[in-house]
Amino acid sequence: MKFIHEDFLLQTRTARRLYHQYAEEQPIFDYHCHLSPRDLAENREFNNLAEVWLEGDHYKWRAMRANGVAERFITGDADPYAKFQAWAATVPHTLRNPLYHWTHLELKRYFGIDDLLDEESAARIWKEANARLTSGELTTHGILKKFKVTHVCTTDDPTDDLRHHQELSASGLATRVLPAYRPDRALAIQDTKRFNQWVSALEQASDVAIGGFAAFLEALKKRHDFFHTNGCRLSDQGMNQCYAEFCSDKVAEGVFEKARREGSISSEEQLQFASNMMLFFGRLDAEKGWTKQLHLGALRNTNTRLLRTIGPDTGFDSMGDFPQANALAAYLDRLDEDNALPKTIIYNNNPADNYVFACMIGNFQDGTIPGKVQFGSGWWFLDQKEGMEMQLNALSNLGLLSRFVGMVTDSRSFMSYPRHEYFRRVLCNLIGRDVENGEIPEDDALLAPMIRNICYANARNYFAFPDRPAAAAATIETRKRASVGSKKR
Repeated sequence: MKFIHEDFLLQTRTARRLYHQYAEEQPIFDYHCHLSPRDLAENREFNNLAEVWLEGDHYKWRAMRANGVAERFITGDADPYAKFQAWAATVPHTLRNPLYHWTHLELKRYFGIDDLLDEESAARIWKEANARLTSGELTTHGILKKFKVTHVCTTDDPTDDLRHHQELSASGLATRVLPAYRPDRALAIQDTKRFNQWVSALEQASDVAIGGFAAFLEALKKRHDFFHTNGCRLSDQGMNQCYAEFCSDKVAEGVFEKARREGSISSEEQLQFASNMMLFFGRLDAEKGWTKQLHLGALRNTNTRLLRTIGPDTGFDSMGDFPQANALAAYLDRLDEDNALPKTIIYNNNPADNYVFACMIGNFQDGTIPGKVQFGSGWWFLDQKEGMEMQLNALSNLGLLSRFVGMVTDSRSFMSYPRHEYFRRVLCNLIGRDVENGEIPEDDALLAPMIRNICYANARNYFAFPDRPAAAAATIETRKRASVGSKKR
């Protein structure tokens, strides 16, 4: 039997039936990823398998380093095929790592390749995959079509001009590609030089002269409004833990002014300023009906030497063990008390906190919509089979699994869409096992809607994106009128 076969990961008769009947054909709602808007706007065609598969993929880079591969063949200047060979030699050593599953699932789904990847098969797989990549079928648009991706939400800084999003929206691409507002750099006030460089970029993007704290907030709100006009309905922030050292606007203003003078910012001042800003961003999101995403618990840039030589987001981050419950509760409670708590998804990066997060969301459901506060899918170090099962079990035990908005890609790679299939197989295997154990009824009237909803419909209904951003609709209408006028002439 082929390794990736139709019943891969589906261990019971019921699991197989549930997956093939109700999950397999569902489209994908990719509401959080790090794909390049430029690559999407340009409908990028990849030159080779190393380019599409190894660029930016720090999961693979970590495995290659662990296998003794020199950095030259990972992020360095080695030939693309040499990099691919180094990866192929690493793959057999990834047994029981999710990379072994993902690697062969991706080869199967993108290229129809069933061979196991190793040093012996590398040349053959390289040639076959590259032929498909250069056929025109697997451009970025082709990949979205192939995997039935209806929505993609990228991750964008408030200073981004969103021109690629505007191009995409006016292009007629069937997949809706939308920005997500990620203002992490607005909180990073302790590195005053970098903070002030970013404030200068914010001034230019917003056309607001930032002479003080009030103007800083005005500029951020103006960019929030601009993102909204371009279809954005989500924000996202990555933090060790929530900020909940609340202070007055006057205190925050003093810290901001000190940073603008490039004075030394204490840890206490940074916490107070960030807490004030988090309330500001929460209120902005609530006013516009956005969803706030909080990615909590990553310990970033742990290797100083390699951070200096290679840079951030290259595979030297880790799971953190930060206290979460008190600050998270205080932050959500403060917004709720002000009637300004938006729809919120909280993602956890440490399984020790799964039950804290799954329990916390129940404290802030208010009856306005199903699952207003969500425990997000297994994230980063937890987006594999065991991590997914732990998240699903915690949510099931303490909340409503049936209202879960499902899996995210959370990837920089266009090769990651089979992660949704992987999640769906894990979900159906879990439910199928419960059915065959007699723990839940074998009743498709109950099971089918739940599975379909978790795979797609819950996300579609929860985010409720508009049909088309107003700015793009105007652009398309202008183009149509110009085209009609040209034909008449």
